[in-house]
Amino acid sequence: MNPVEPEPQAEPPNGQTVRVTVERHDAATVLVVSGDIDMVTAPDFEKHLRSALRDRPRTLVVDLGGVEFLGSAGLTALVAARQEAGTHTRLRVVAPSSATARPLQLTGLDQEIPVFATREDALSG
Repeated sequence: MNPVEPEPQAEPPNGQTVRVTVERHDAATVLVVSGDIDMVTAPDFEKHLRSALRDRPRTLVVDLGGVEFLGSAGLTALVAARQEAGTHTRLRVVAPSSATARPLQLTGLDQEIPVFATREDALSG
């Protein structure tokens, strides 16, 4: 039986991409995100969030340490993830830079979703 090769992903016309890797830490799932999260890349980001939440981890940590820009579409994806997480998954965000922490603070989203400076803090908090 031959393995099925993944279809190549088309790169958006402006070259923007968001990369997401998944890590498991005991009962927690960590999404390690890098790139820009804007209206072009947010749908892919949201797809990864929904996929991780489908497994109903006890905790989902979204590590935005590699994100250079977090636009309103990315914030909307986080709001949707918070709603989908409900009471079965604790959603936490790692926002170590002003590029990610500032939009969360300005919108008040940091009052709805716990925000941490490091992944270690998010996993233990």
